[in-house]
Amino acid sequence: MPCPQCASPLPRDARTCPNCGVDLALIALLAERAYLEGLPEASPFPTTPEAVVPRIGEYLLEQGLLTAEKLETALARQKQMSDRGQRRLLGQTLVEMKLVDRETLDRAVTRQIIELHAALQEANRTLERRVAERTAELRPALERLTELNQIKANLISNVSHELRTPLAHILGYVELLEEGQLGALNEEQLKAVSVIHRGSDRLGRLIEDLIEFSTASRSGVVLKLQPVELPALMRNVIERSSAKAEKAGVRLGLSIPPDLRAAQADSEKLGWILFQLLDNGIKFTPGGGQVVLGGEREGSLVRLKVADTGIGIPPERLEEIFEPLHQLDGSPTRRYGGTGLGLALVKLIVAAHGSQVHVESEPGRGTTLSFLLPAAEPAA
Repeated sequence: MPCPQCASPLPRDARTCPNCGVDLALIALLAERAYLEGLPEASPFPTTPEAVVPRIGEYLLEQGLLTAEKLETALARQKQMSDRGQRRLLGQTLVEMKLVDRETLDRAVTRQIIELHAALQEANRTLERRVAERTAELRPALERLTELNQIKANLISNVSHELRTPLAHILGYVELLEEGQLGALNEEQLKAVSVIHRGSDRLGRLIEDLIEFSTASRSGVVLKLQPVELPALMRNVIERSSAKAEKAGVRLGLSIPPDLRAAQADSEKLGWILFQLLDNGIKFTPGGGQVVLGGEREGSLVRLKVADTGIGIPPERLEEIFEPLHQLDGSPTRRYGGTGLGLALVKLIVAAHGSQVHVESEPGRGTTLSFLLPAAEPAA
């Protein structure tokens, strides 16, 4: 058996380690003393000999150091003392009854401790070996998954860039038709061209989201950090979102406390995040509902949040909203459109700022998405 102090091999009946000199019996003696003196109830460690080696009686029998009759007598005596409220270890009882001597007991307890220590070391080695084997098995799968993700990001990027050119042509001619430069249009034709224009704009935004997501997935999000005046930025986002909210019959609210000044962030990307969160809130809020953009100081941080009174999200599906190219309603007849990239990009950009998006939601009552940023002094 190895020494618990230096791991050197020990002779079978050693009481001290011949290599480092540690007193092996001292482990058992100190543990027994601690037990008899009493220990704090919250102690997380087993510190008594019987807690460490709970079957000392069986061990003594196996080693031929005690007979079955003597063990039964000692156990009966121990129970009598316990009934009287007096705690007694089995080893202590055996010594008091002179069924074994103290040196024999110490040697037996020490031997068991050493065996348990060796078994624990072997278990740890086995666990480490299994973890290493499992890691080796998973590494090729992880490498393949990374490769597939890279292929997907490249495909999205290439397709998105290819879509830009024909879409630019469509938008150009639609604008010429609306302006009457290709001939006069009647009222119905103008309505049709307006629908085409809105659809083309929406397609353009989706393509930009695809390009942004593929870029962020491949090379990360590049930030230009600076103090950003939050009140002005938030008012601008509300203004940009007002037309869609009005069309959807949704009220927009803005909450800017007096102490909300500036945050350290990328101004352009922060504006995009807030606009996306507002747009998402409007999309999933029925007519007559409300979406509020707000902020508040939390010590040296600023919390920005968007709260809506929309359809809400089931608790077990909260994390799904950040999965790219994923919709909670994946059916062909789903009510709410989109690529499922908006919140995935929000998560990436917020993470690049060293923060994370916190979601609170209750089905039928609405959703609140928020994140923290470091506060900053406004730019001079």
